[in-house]
Amino acid sequence: MARLVGINHVALEVGDLDEALAWYGQFFELELRGRHGSQMAFVDIGDQFLALARDTTPHVDRERHFGLVVDDKAAVRAALEAAGVELTRAPNCSFRDPWGNHVQVVDYREVQFTKTERVLRGMGLELEKTERALAELREKGLAD
Repeated sequence: MARLVGINHVALEVGDLDEALAWYGQFFELELRGRHGSQMAFVDIGDQFLALARDTTPHVDRERHFGLVVDDKAAVRAALEAAGVELTRAPNCSFRDPWGNHVQVVDYREVQFTKTERVLRGMGLELEKTERALAELREKGLAD
């Protein structure tokens, strides 16, 4: 049986790729990996990526969501608030994009998700984990 190792990518359905890239670009630095015409766009996230797929059929799921790991959750929250996006109460940071996708934002320092030093360095990041996150990683044998 194969083991899950991580998430390679997440695909979101959006009504318009250019609008979606512009909307998400208000809150996150985006590095476009590539595009497949007006049907798909791929945004790099270090060694992973976010796929935006054009779909004009409106639908919203109540609990389905994905979590984006960021280096500065407070900055994302401030940008979302400034744009008038409805958010969950702090310290949580969840929202729906204009196409109904439920997005949860988490700070790298506070969660067990981890990148190797080499990957972080390649992304130009120097991030430390909180003691709580380190304890979670140690408990699973994933940190010293």
